[in-house]
Amino acid sequence: MKDTKRKVKAALILMLLLVSVFLIFLSALLIRTYTLRPADSSGSVGTAGTAANFTPGERTQLLSNLQDSLRIVTVSRSAGELDSGALQEFAAFLPKVFPTVFSSKIVQHEVIANYSHLFTVRGSNDSLQPYMLTAHLDVVPATPEEWEVPPFAAEKRDGYLYGRGALDDKSSVMGILQGLEFLLKRDYKPCRSFYIGIGHDEEVGGNNGARNIAAVLQSRGVKLSYLLDEGSALLNGVMPGLDKPVALIATSEKGYATISLNVSLGTGHSSMPPKETSIGILAAAVSKLEKNPMPRMFGQGPEHAMFEHLSSQLRFPLNVVMANLWLFSSLVSRMLEKEPSTNSIVRTTTAVTEFHAGVKENVIAPFARATVNFRLHPAHTLEELLHQVKNTISDDRVKIEVLKHFPSLPLSSYDDSSFGYQVIKETIGNLFPEAAIAPSLCIANTDTRHYQNLTMELYRFTPMILKKEDLSRIHGVNERISVKNYEEFVKFYFQLIQLSDLWSPALPHCTSNDL
Repeated sequence: MKDTKRKVKAALILMLLLVSVFLIFLSALLIRTYTLRPADSSGSVGTAGTAANFTPGERTQLLSNLQDSLRIVTVSRSAGELDSGALQEFAAFLPKVFPTVFSSKIVQHEVIANYSHLFTVRGSNDSLQPYMLTAHLDVVPATPEEWEVPPFAAEKRDGYLYGRGALDDKSSVMGILQGLEFLLKRDYKPCRSFYIGIGHDEEVGGNNGARNIAAVLQSRGVKLSYLLDEGSALLNGVMPGLDKPVALIATSEKGYATISLNVSLGTGHSSMPPKETSIGILAAAVSKLEKNPMPRMFGQGPEHAMFEHLSSQLRFPLNVVMANLWLFSSLVSRMLEKEPSTNSIVRTTTAVTEFHAGVKENVIAPFARATVNFRLHPAHTLEELLHQVKNTISDDRVKIEVLKHFPSLPLSSYDDSSFGYQVIKETIGNLFPEAAIAPSLCIANTDTRHYQNLTMELYRFTPMILKKEDLSRIHGVNERISVKNYEEFVKFYFQLIQLSDLWSPALPHCTSNDL
């Protein structure tokens, strides 16, 4: 009897201990959830001096200018296949629509590498480190038969402007220059100098445009406080568990690797086929890569900070999960990998983009070749990738060759003392006060990699508002931007230029004595 009582008592004590441990653990999770406030600043940069109150005539003009830009067919098909006529047409178009920019005594315009553009806007205080705004004027091809409207007609329908480049990236090109045009018309004189770089070949690597713009600036000894390019946006209804729009400022971007897979076997007549052909062997290899994705690496890159910043904005229980990624990262990564739009932040993605084989319908193909494109997670190296590809295919008859590679870019700062990040964040907050704002990872590649010798503070954001159904429009069919959203583009750069005109986030705007 006494032994039974002792056992019951011991069991009760053990149960109480387990419950206590569980409650302590639960308390720790909840305390972190509701006290986690990532380093941030609120209102420390200041407010723009001149409000973006555009007149009805200016609103009509800014939309008309964008429409005209979309009608210029600046398509890049390959590094060696650019439409020089369209690029020259665009160069002649810019002074016509931005006459104040081109006639201003404080603005210097240069043509770089025949088709790109560099604007230097001189500030009154040379002791302030300049910054740079970049964009690109080339676009990817569009097949008219697939579109509801002609892709280069810039047709307005139901409050939207349709056209290739409406999102990527002529809204940025025109928005930056239009914002500057309106500021100069209001007699704005900056304290801090800045640059505007407009590349002409970003869609095929930027190796002539942005790279040469950067080389010119580097030869002049230019160092930048920060650079802002395209590459991220304001998402509405895309993030699960978030009831408000979220503006993601990309502080890094994924790496890039393209490989070719080659199989060469004997040929012969199709009436006497061997057990395996080059096409069959390569098809099996490609199938293995598609069925066996690269390992999950969620939480090992800047995506970790993104979810921590957003955790306080999420509904229960997602707020608990995202605030405690040290415990739930595996669960979150499995959830995110279910959708292509979020799977891309979990791992290195694999995309088979080309397959070539065969010479004639009745001849056994002597060769087969496939091209596979990978977007590398920041924690993933090329050496690791190639090792995993080889192990996955597990067939020495498939030869692997690296065609192109560049690593992920270093992580730019996003804390209280980060001037560029805080200026961008403040501008977003002024224009979209309802939006949550967080650092993020750019899943595509931009021209920013060409500017690494000028600054470590490389950011990617444009104020395009994207709903889930809009994500496929970028490089896809029926690309469009709302008339209202494009006006917000212009307002964004109009305010950003003014907010950047500071000594630092902690110091006041320059005085009239500096002008």
